[in-house]
Amino acid sequence: MRSKRGFTLVELLVVVLILGALAAIAIPRISQSAEKAKINACKTNVDLINSQIELHYANEGKWPEDLDDILSNESYFPDGPPECPFGKKYIYREARHRVIEHTHE
Repeated sequence: MRSKRGFTLVELLVVVLILGALAAIAIPRISQSAEKAKINACKTNVDLINSQIELHYANEGKWPEDLDDILSNESYFPDGPPECPFGKKYIYREARHRVIEHTHE
């Protein structure tokens, strides 16, 4: 009696096709999720910086002259200033006393 061991070529091809179809569905969704996570992290950083600008005003009675007054101060950011996940710089708008969101292109 001969016992069968291993897989036939057809069985292997079916498995490879199924894995390929799953990868074709999953990879774009994962990359979209990573992009959304970066955008959300950037928005959170902007909110955090703006709250520290408000705290500076509450502590000092005046608005910071530039963003470096806040970002370089360890009492506002003891673990270091937040960095944009896209590698862009945050821009301080003195007229509004806020850091505004930037595009993520």
